[in-house]
Amino acid sequence: MNHDNNQSSRGEEAFPASGYAWYVAVILTLAHIVSFLDRQVLAMLVEPIKHDLEINDTQMSLLLGLAFAIFYTFMAIPIGRLADRRNRRTIIAVGITAWCAMTAMCGLARNYWQLFLARVGVGVGEATLTPSALSMLSDYFPRNKLGAAIGFYNMGVSVGAGIAFIVGGQIIGFVTNSPPITLPFIGELYAWQTVFLLVGLPGLVIAALMTTVREPQRQGKITLADSTKQADNQISLGEAFRFFRTRGKTYGGLALTVSGSTILGYGFLSWLTSMYLRTWDWSVPQITGGIGIVLLIAGPIGVNGAGWLADHWFKQGKKDAHLRVMLISAPIMLIFSTALPLMPTPELALLMLGPHIIGAAGITAAGGAALMLVTPNQLRGQATAMYYFIISLAGLTLGPTSVALFTDYVFRDEAALRYSMAIIGFCAPLLSVICAFVMRRSYRRSIDESETWQH
Repeated sequence: MNHDNNQSSRGEEAFPASGYAWYVAVILTLAHIVSFLDRQVLAMLVEPIKHDLEINDTQMSLLLGLAFAIFYTFMAIPIGRLADRRNRRTIIAVGITAWCAMTAMCGLARNYWQLFLARVGVGVGEATLTPSALSMLSDYFPRNKLGAAIGFYNMGVSVGAGIAFIVGGQIIGFVTNSPPITLPFIGELYAWQTVFLLVGLPGLVIAALMTTVREPQRQGKITLADSTKQADNQISLGEAFRFFRTRGKTYGGLALTVSGSTILGYGFLSWLTSMYLRTWDWSVPQITGGIGIVLLIAGPIGVNGAGWLADHWFKQGKKDAHLRVMLISAPIMLIFSTALPLMPTPELALLMLGPHIIGAAGITAAGGAALMLVTPNQLRGQATAMYYFIISLAGLTLGPTSVALFTDYVFRDEAALRYSMAIIGFCAPLLSVICAFVMRRSYRRSIDESETWQH
């Protein structure tokens, strides 16, 4: 590959107006919130689904993780390549429509395998969002402001999960005490099925809002030696493979560092409600309300604080600013995620949840921005897809299931769930700490290389 420096001095004037760029960031963040609301509401329903479908923790963990991960991870790669070549706004709008419909279908499932397949469908739809969204944001915001924009987008994780806990918990309390709903041709619904119907359909409003978003001009392209043979400097699969392979330490290091956070995040979010029920016997609305409030406060602080700090250091000339933020966030996550499940009271556990979320959110926000900075435009969708393939596959499969396996097969006691969570709470962040230190040199080389591309 040859790099073309002719436009490397292009400044912020090459990007859309800041006000409109933030409008787009808000729409994409709303889509991210809806995606996590639809994805996470299942964790509020663990106990009633287990009871009604007569399944154990390990089977439930497969619904929480593997069912969603199967196509969410694998479909993201071809969708990412599509995002590098086609209209990203349209891809996202179609995806939102699909996952909202499949979330509602979860509410019509009559047995375990129907629910499993509906969760697979939710994953297919949600695979469209982040590869296209991060690529779009990198074309709406210059490099020295990208951390704040991607941090804001990643707020969707904690806000979506927080809303899922609060609203989901309240809906559960409402439908549990309400008369059963009976639908024509379907019959009587369990209370948890009604929850899926109520949270799945409103997201279609965000799909409509996506039609107001303009597809931005692509910025920061790499020019190939044989670019005259390719339309719009598009990169072949072979060239893409060689690009990623020769920079494997950077891309692998970023993915593994963030994987520690996703393993922990999915593991904790999937089992926190059940841990509170089994350890302290709080009511579901009481548990979900407390956890939801902490998520809504600590999550935005973590992602926006990390984005602001990374941009601040980057403007000061610290080119590895985003990695530095990750190196600060990982130890914070390790300390508080280990302590959280071992607290003697539910109130102290909630107190530990705040800094745990701030640390995890900081890694997620800085990791996404770092990925965009070291990737040329024509590969950003594919890079994001592969990155999310690794972190999501790790998080969705190892997160919920590792906790369940310790509970079912090591401790052999559902009441020991808190100790399973403490073990994962130490091991998963340790992976982030180690990988962030190991990849420092390769990441700095990749940042230096990225300065030679068109911007």
